[in-house]
Amino acid sequence: MSLGQDQLDIEIFKGLAGVRLAMRRFLAFSEAVLTKAGITSQQYQALLVIKVAANNAIMIKQLANDMLLSHHAAVQLADRLVAAKLVLRTASQEDRRSVFLKLTASGEALLDTLARDHLREMLAHEPLLAESLRRLRQMGEPDA
Repeated sequence: MSLGQDQLDIEIFKGLAGVRLAMRRFLAFSEAVLTKAGITSQQYQALLVIKVAANNAIMIKQLANDMLLSHHAAVQLADRLVAAKLVLRTASQEDRRSVFLKLTASGEALLDTLARDHLREMLAHEPLLAESLRRLRQMGEPDA
């Protein structure tokens, strides 16, 4: 197996470089698209987290957990999304002290547009990613 050798095979470096290149290209694209849309990468991630939550609604505590944020940072993020009219706060039916975040129609529309753009771009980098990952998998498998 190549990973146990004293010196890594050049193919491992090529695979790692290819993965990082594809990721950097995608992230550069993402930052440009999000800046043009007027939101941050963190706000986009929050919209995605809210969208995939059960019933398309999430409590601040869960948003903080899913995004690896402190509670205070999640509250500030929610405040910015509410101010941008992308999210609204709704009181829980079971516990009035609990507040859920839910996408507004504007938030849904923006997220749909951005998700389509991101999916297209991600798929454009699929060949480089697939080849790089294939190369790394081959190098990590035991010799037959």
